[in-house]
Amino acid sequence: MKPRFIDLFAGIGGFRKGFEDAGYKCVFTSEINQACQEVYEDNFGDEVFGDITQINPENIPDFEVLLAGFPCQPFSISGKKKGFDDTRGTLFFDICRIIDTKKPKVVVLENVKHLIHHDKKRTFKTIIQTLTHLGYNVSHKILNAKNFGLPQNRERIFIIATKIGFFKFEKLKTKAPVQLKDFLDKNGNFEYLDREEYTLIENPKKQATGLIFIGYRNKNTWKNGVRPNTEHLSRVHRQPNRIYSVDGTHPTIPSQETSGRFFIYLPTENRVRKLTLNECYRIMGFPKNFKRHFKIGEQYKQIGNSVAIPVISEIAKSLKEQNLLLDEPQKKVIGDLRELFYS
Repeated sequence: MKPRFIDLFAGIGGFRKGFEDAGYKCVFTSEINQACQEVYEDNFGDEVFGDITQINPENIPDFEVLLAGFPCQPFSISGKKKGFDDTRGTLFFDICRIIDTKKPKVVVLENVKHLIHHDKKRTFKTIIQTLTHLGYNVSHKILNAKNFGLPQNRERIFIIATKIGFFKFEKLKTKAPVQLKDFLDKNGNFEYLDREEYTLIENPKKQATGLIFIGYRNKNTWKNGVRPNTEHLSRVHRQPNRIYSVDGTHPTIPSQETSGRFFIYLPTENRVRKLTLNECYRIMGFPKNFKRHFKIGEQYKQIGNSVAIPVISEIAKSLKEQNLLLDEPQKKVIGDLRELFYS
């Protein structure tokens, strides 16, 4: 029988796709955003439960794995080691309600890497303490999509709680870096920038992340008192104005950028164009036949909020390979028997 999982804060189903590709079965889904619900149901055919705060854990079918790309919120009381009391008033508490009732064998949580530092590190500390309080062995690590066959520098924190043993992140199978140019559309109605709309920098260097920052879109701020050819540098730090070479990787696709201002430089053409939506979905690992929302802005928002599917699929495979889905071993009672016979 396939291991069963539930998909909380499901978005458009990136977690589900990764686990289904690895041979798991989804038995319950929760996502409050209506636009995401529509896309999820259109692709997977299942009805999506809405508000997680209204879920009665007793009504959820039995399952082995809980998945949640949960939002980060300030905790009402942080780091006081009071179990649930530390998390009341947060959506993480609702995850814990389900864990406490259903007691899954594995819990997989995902968030932005800055969760570690949120609220002076108290939020992350409370999450780990609470999962431990619930009876789990907790491991965590920041994983980058560029190490799993995607040309995107996308770092996310994964927290994996298990009933037996610890999840060993070092056993994940990584891949050699790939280049963005191998994931691009061959044809399309591409949106190119005119030459006067951008500035290329001399001698760009490939960064350790795989990024090759090669230029920036021209955004005038002031004219007086600046050196020649530096008129636009005051805006260069803002991601929508940066241009990267397709001979490297792409930066993280953010959820806040709903107009898709992602521009790439193609050396073979010596031109700069906008990354297409097809390419955005492709460098997140979504299949070609994935059905998207009819609104362009929603598509950009949803793909930026999603997860890199190959990372999820590798975690799902490794859970099986590490035998973390087995039943908990029976507690030994030899000591008690000895006390009974020799007291």
